[in-house]
Amino acid sequence: MKRTLLIFIVVISAGVLFAQDGVGAPVAADTAAGLPQQSLSEISVDKFEMEGFWRSDISTDTGFTVSRLFEGGPSTKTPIEGEAELNIPDNKVLGTKVDFLRRGHTSVYILASRPIPIEGLVKTISVWVVGRNYNHSLTLLIQDFYGRNFEIYMGRLNFQGWKNLTAVIPPQQELGMNGVVQQNYHYSNISGIKVTGFRIDCDPMEAFGTYFVYFDDLRAVTDLFTEDLRDPDDPIDDW
Repeated sequence: MKRTLLIFIVVISAGVLFAQDGVGAPVAADTAAGLPQQSLSEISVDKFEMEGFWRSDISTDTGFTVSRLFEGGPSTKTPIEGEAELNIPDNKVLGTKVDFLRRGHTSVYILASRPIPIEGLVKTISVWVVGRNYNHSLTLLIQDFYGRNFEIYMGRLNFQGWKNLTAVIPPQQELGMNGVVQQNYHYSNISGIKVTGFRIDCDPMEAFGTYFVYFDDLRAVTDLFTEDLRDPDDPIDDW
């Protein structure tokens, strides 16, 4: 009797284990099959070619700043696929000069004249920078779908020559109300974020004298899948 009971328990246990394995596999397959489709593209956001579009600002009790365009650019930069034949001007870079009045914790803002929209669901934003090997840090300033302001750290400026810095845009939370929201399920024809500028947070030990920084070729990698499926007859709620 005991032997028969033991065999019965072993058979039941094996059946439970088999059932657990059998349930797990379809769930994983369904999850994989349910992943949203993507159409990732690298696009140009701004090439810093328009005089007066960008301005710089600093607290007047810590220094003075001015921004202007210069000829030049990084020699290692590669063009975006399909953009070369469009003959888009790409000869200038944005330079910002800062004259510090005193040491201290201060920030320099490089701001666009108006927010720059980026369509689709943005994954990353990159920009070429000359940091002049100072221990200052660069932060990207953006607005989400609802116009809320966010700051995304891009990195230190402690390097020589041109360097491409990239910021990863945090994914939207499931409910679509918190975090960097890029779309609302009510509006299939509106998505994306807007770039408002950059902030340089200065290391107080190196915030003295004159500081120069240069920017070129602001780009984004964005998912344009929903944009490609947009209904051209769908009216836009902008009235």
